[in-house]
Amino acid sequence: MNNEEKINDVKQELSVGEILRNARTMGRRKREISTIAKQLCIGEEFLEALENGDYKKIPEIVYVLGFARNYAMELGLDPDEIVNKIKTELGIEPECEVTITNEDLEERNKTAEYKAKIQEWIRIAIEYVRKHWLWFAIGGGVVVLAMLMVIIFGGSAPEAEEPVAQPVVEQKVEALEEPVYNIPVRERFGKENMAKANVIIQAIEDSYVGVEDAKGKVVFGRSLVTGDVYYVPAGNGFKAKFGNAGGVDIWVNRELAPKVGANKTSKKDVSLNPESLMKKAK
Repeated sequence: MNNEEKINDVKQELSVGEILRNARTMGRRKREISTIAKQLCIGEEFLEALENGDYKKIPEIVYVLGFARNYAMELGLDPDEIVNKIKTELGIEPECEVTITNEDLEERNKTAEYKAKIQEWIRIAIEYVRKHWLWFAIGGGVVVLAMLMVIIFGGSAPEAEEPVAQPVVEQKVEALEEPVYNIPVRERFGKENMAKANVIIQAIEDSYVGVEDAKGKVVFGRSLVTGDVYYVPAGNGFKAKFGNAGGVDIWVNRELAPKVGANKTSKKDVSLNPESLMKKAK
């Protein structure tokens, strides 16, 4: 048995949590969970739950698999392998594909942070009232007395002026002139990038597509179904990973770029710079 086979056997014996923790703490780039959590916009408690195998702390299975996929990509691991191992641990059929976008992750973390802030404000308000209850009691008495004076002496509050309606100014957004796709569009992703996108990816067969920015942060990652379109943010430095390189069409300024790989093959670190994509394949 060669060294590679031994490593694979050991890796198969380890749990997903152990693989993730080892990759984070024993690799060339040892990092803290808090640092990675900020880069991925995922709560620290969720990353800790993945490393501890405590999936119950993550509300839904779709987020378990989505967080694990992005965490694995950040640590340089094979995301498909990690997701499949979690499915095995949870007794889910490997063919069952569950995806989550970065927009979903950010929205869920924003909601959690918002709830935490509201709870903290309520706690501070209750504590303040408890310490200054006498002033609130006196203030309440003054308000009641003033209301009685108004009723007795027939005073009336001035009528509030009706707000003047402001004219609504419509903001015109220049629509992207899209290419003539080879197949009909099924669903669009990254629509916030539509106005300025120079590069558009369309799946002509089912394919996983992951996109990172120049700093290595994942900006998009999901399995695209045939016909799905993703608008890449404008600018240079973006790289992509394709699960089925021949199953995607890449359009640069409405022109079809050469294929980045063969059908049914994976491809990593594909530069999405328009100039690089339009170079003829050697």
